[in-house]
Order: sequence, then structure tokens, then C-alpha cells
Amino acid sequence: MTLHQGKEQVGVPVSPSDMTAAERPDAMRTASTQQPSTERTDRETRPSGPATPLRALGEVPWREIQDSTGSAAAIPLLLNTIAWGGPEAASGALHELRDRICQYGFVVEQATAATVPFLWELAQLPQVTCRARIIQLLKNIADARQWEHTASAYPKLLNHRENHVVWERAARRAVHARRAALRQLMAEEDAEIAHASTELARSLGE
Repeated sequence: MTLHQGKEQVGVPVSPSDMTAAERPDAMRTASTQQPSTERTDRETRPSGPATPLRALGEVPWREIQDSTGSAAAIPLLLNTIAWGGPEAASGALHELRDRICQYGFVVEQATAATVPFLWELAQLPQVTCRARIIQLLKNIADARQWEHTASAYPKLLNHRENHVVWERAARRAVHARRAALRQLMAEEDAEIAHASTELARSLGE
């Protein structure tokens, strides 16, 4: 029995100087396996929250398209005010937005089609205070035929670089594209929202 083995049996700590040359490598390997691991076994996971409303606003080149005032650059701010503003601010923003994209309730602009998906989104957000009026605006856009009627009398209108008939048709297609949301909107407890949704459904042939 070596001195190292004798000390181990009686529980005496063993120093490397007490070990033989053959015992030192084995002891070092044993010690290395007994060291506590510093590696984390758990992984931090970040909870994914609900999608942010109007998050796609930045994907539209608003400054490069037109509303009734010229550049449509102000539309994102108006949409955000409708989404997050109080009743008075939201109502005012919707009124201005209507004048920009569907003036008089029937004059559609280039920016109208790009705005329609966000109107559908706002119409479904519980915190929005003017949802029924948004749905009514969608109906106005869907019903708009001003430029088509004008072009039928003045076909040269179709040759203009700014083709309002194309804008009008694109806006109608945009309204139709999201009509699946109507089923839920027509089932709303708010009578005004349900009625406006039913009227829009009729316009869309639903």
C-alpha cells in the first residue's frame, strides 16, 4: 500500500507531493470530473407578444403616392391617431383621412388602395372609438364609381398618366380582398358596427 492509499483510507487529505508519479495523472483526471459545471443548461426564451397594430405602415412609400392634397405622407400619422387617440382626436383624424382618400364620399385617390388594408385592421381593433365610421368609409370606397362614370363619357381620361380609373378599381379590389372580416364584424354586439358591416357586406355582394 502506498502512502497516498493509506491516507485516503483514513480520510486524510492527500497532496500531490504524497503521490507517486504514476498516481498523479489519475488524480488530476478525477479532480477535473468533479468540478462543478459553469455551463447553463437552461435557455432564455423571450415571450412573443401580439402583433403590433399597423406594423406594416412603413412598407408603403407614402411620400411617393398621392392623396387629394398631394403627397400622402401624412396618412400614417392619421391612421395611428385613429388607432391610439381618444374619441375626439380619432374622429378628427378619420375625418381628415376621409377627405384625403375618398373626398365627398366618392372621389378615390392613388393612396386609397394602399390605405384600405389598414382601415380593415382598425375596424377590428376594440380600442378604436370610431369603428362604425371606418366601416362606412370602406363602403364608400367600395361603391365609388366617379372616375369610371366620367371615363365612359370622356374616354381620353384613360390615357392620362394619372389614371384615376385604375386607382378606383384598385381601391375596390383592396376592399374586397379583406371581406372575410365581415362575418365577425356583423356579429358585434355594438349595433352601429353590426349595421355598418351589414351594409358593407351588401355592397360587396356578400
